[in-house]
Amino acid sequence: MSSVLEITAVTKAYPGVVANDQVSLTIKPGEVHALLGENGAGKSTLVKMIYGLVKPDTGHMRFLGDDFAPSEPRMARAAGVAMVFQHFSLFEALSVAENIALGMENPPKMRDLATEITQTSNAYGLPLDPQRLVGDLSAGERQRVEIIRCLLQNPKLLIMDEPTSVLTPQEVEVLFATLRKLRAEGTSILYISHKLEEIRSLCDAATILRLGKNVGTCDPKKTSARDMAELMVGASLHVPHKQPKPAGADVLQIKDLTLPAASPFGTSLRNIHLNVQKGEVFGIGGVAGNGQDELLAALSGERTTSPDAVTLAAAPVGHMGPTARRKLGLLCAPEERLGHAAAPDMSLIENAYLTGMDRKQLKQNGFLNWKAAESFAKEIIQTFDVRTPSAANAARSLSGGNLQKFVIGREVMQAPVVLVVNQPTWGVDAAAAAAIRQALLDLAEDGAAVVVISQDLDELMEISDRFAALNEGRLSAPRQTNDLNVEAIGLMLGGAHDLEAAHAAP
Repeated sequence: MSSVLEITAVTKAYPGVVANDQVSLTIKPGEVHALLGENGAGKSTLVKMIYGLVKPDTGHMRFLGDDFAPSEPRMARAAGVAMVFQHFSLFEALSVAENIALGMENPPKMRDLATEITQTSNAYGLPLDPQRLVGDLSAGERQRVEIIRCLLQNPKLLIMDEPTSVLTPQEVEVLFATLRKLRAEGTSILYISHKLEEIRSLCDAATILRLGKNVGTCDPKKTSARDMAELMVGASLHVPHKQPKPAGADVLQIKDLTLPAASPFGTSLRNIHLNVQKGEVFGIGGVAGNGQDELLAALSGERTTSPDAVTLAAAPVGHMGPTARRKLGLLCAPEERLGHAAAPDMSLIENAYLTGMDRKQLKQNGFLNWKAAESFAKEIIQTFDVRTPSAANAARSLSGGNLQKFVIGREVMQAPVVLVVNQPTWGVDAAAAAAIRQALLDLAEDGAAVVVISQDLDELMEISDRFAALNEGRLSAPRQTNDLNVEAIGLMLGGAHDLEAAHAAP
């Protein structure tokens, strides 16, 4: 068989946008095929059609030589298609085995399923204990649950959407070993990622989408990351430039911050100390679930502490809520775009107002100044190249990357004294990521203190002046980024906070 999946001239349109325009794609047996494109290029729509979540308007698909038009994911799975989503769909209060059973049409008895999970996970180098609660697992272990759930279906095509965004470099190598084993056994893999060096390391072929159209294919091993990025955007790629600068005065201080977890599956913060200087980009790395959300909540004012635990320009703010801190210039952008950083069903104008009402003077005599809010939203859209038909569109109508650009732009354009961002370029294409990183560097250049919490170690190395690792709610001593490499940082994220010990670790 020459192809596992063959897509021919598929088109899918929504009001105001053509998500896929005559897209064709062929995936061969035992091939790892990358799907690349800017945010909003049509990758998610194409994958949803393959998995039965969306029906194409025109065009057709063939899978394993037969016509293929799944009307729901169940039909796609029955045909041999499995998918690991970027956002995990797991119940924290249930065990590994119970979660996997929920994703199966006809699960075996729990005892037999537990045996299958143990055997399959060990065979593919992703060991799992079927009895453990998912809420007690790390982000990397949770991804293993999703992968093993797929592998138990014996798929002919495995779709993976941004699979390494929650993994340390060491965990990425384990995952890649598993994917290479699957490839050797004849399983085809459709791999979506914005990490182009990973694409070059793993993938056999790549299809590039731009503005909904297939603009070409390439061999990632023979094409540089920069060339692939420029194929995606159709223009030269801007590389962020960090200017060396002298240390400024401390503007944000955290003193002995200890905070219990807000939920049974959260992470408690333990004795955190941190000083961030004016004009500095301070990077905080950590594998998902090690206290990032809790730290941002403590800094934003969503969770209050003793007044002196958090100080802004020497003024105690630990007892203040988010609105009071924003007025003083302490702004935050959380990781979760929909529901936390933005209200899904509200327009971009309304979402611009929600955080900018005071610093951008978007209210007058207690009422919303609609024209001012609309002007602010349009300014964000234009400055940060947010792809949307209108500022009146609902936040949920934007692709994830475009909503991320809007959220970050909204905070940057309020001239913060301190900006704390969690995962600023998560799920964002190379060009947009470069633009966001440059905006953060420019903000620091203008004198703001910027705290970047990220799982992207390359990002932290690129823009941070100093770095600390967050592990199980503890923050390591800060180090100059120039003195570190990605391997050492990866070990620090696993708890080896002493750099000499990290270098000596096997």
